[in-house]
Amino acid sequence: MGTWREVEHTADLAIWVCGCDLSDLFTSAAQAMMSLMARPDESAQPVTLGVCLDSYDLEALLVDWLNELLYLSERHNVVFTAIDIRRMEGTSLEAQLGGYPIARRLRGIKAATYHELEIERTAEGLCTQIVFDV
Repeated sequence: MGTWREVEHTADLAIWVCGCDLSDLFTSAAQAMMSLMARPDESAQPVTLGVCLDSYDLEALLVDWLNELLYLSERHNVVFTAIDIRRMEGTSLEAQLGGYPIARRLRGIKAATYHELEIERTAEGLCTQIVFDV
């Protein structure tokens, strides 16, 4: 399971996220973003959605992935608590998302950005800093 932590950033919100592989990195980034945005109402009816994405490189795929989750979260008023990347090949992915209606909003995240985004191999695994526009 990947790890993440919030890091200081001058105007926006940033996280440092790591995973043992790309799927773990993308899952951890999504879980971090969701936990910063809202808390779920787990007493409500769960919501399940599928996602298929293709992009031109891994960094773009990560930004597209997070922004797609932001869009779906806003459109369906849901916070995703179960994120299952079922296929990840090259610069495409397929995932199944499960979640619950939003009980309480914490932070308004507008978008994941490309600012300072570079997926790198470290002693912790595959890591990157993600800056969110808030």
